[in-house]
Amino acid sequence: MASASILVVEDDLALNHQISDLLQGQGYQVDQSFDGEHGLNAAITGLYDLILLDVMLPKRDGFSLLGMLRKTQATPVIMVTARGAEEERIRGFQQGTDDYLSKPFNTKELLLRIEALLRRSNPQAIQTEVNQIDLDGLRLNQPQQEALMNQQLIDLTPIQFALLWALLNHQGEVLNKPFLYQTVLKKSYGAHDRSLDMHLSRVRRKLDQAGWQGSRLQTVHGKGYCLA
Repeated sequence: MASASILVVEDDLALNHQISDLLQGQGYQVDQSFDGEHGLNAAITGLYDLILLDVMLPKRDGFSLLGMLRKTQATPVIMVTARGAEEERIRGFQQGTDDYLSKPFNTKELLLRIEALLRRSNPQAIQTEVNQIDLDGLRLNQPQQEALMNQQLIDLTPIQFALLWALLNHQGEVLNKPFLYQTVLKKSYGAHDRSLDMHLSRVRRKLDQAGWQGSRLQTVHGKGYCLA
């Protein structure tokens, strides 16, 4: 267990450092994040064995982060919050958290919960079993990397397929550019980089040509992209 890697997502700097120092003292490898957007990007690219996740975070709250994470990964998560209301705990479990701690918490209890969760989790099996998405005549098959409209193949590049898959898999949610650059382009986001815009434009055009409304892939100015 001592070699396990843990991501601590907590906006209280003092508490984040306190928890991180505690875990490092137990031999864990620890990365820190102080807001929800950075935490999400770290969580989906870092392949951690466990994530300690605060609920009240700037930029993206813990429930939203967890909901996004659970669409692609099953990394064990312990939610940490100052709220003790039962409905908050229920919401956390509905979103897919594995355990829950309310502040203030006993550090010994935190360590025991981490150890117990790591023992019963399988860090090797982090991917979900979603292999196919169907939406209004459009079918995406991930293992074969195929996009079909009414059984007719749409010629997409691997990047175009990955972009369309991400948007369909998160229908109704705004995906920010840093998230898409990491998951689709496999690189960090640059403010002057327009490559993602180019790929999205080509995907829209190909969907229109196939008879599917490409304009449903919407640009949300200043935020990212969304499938309506």
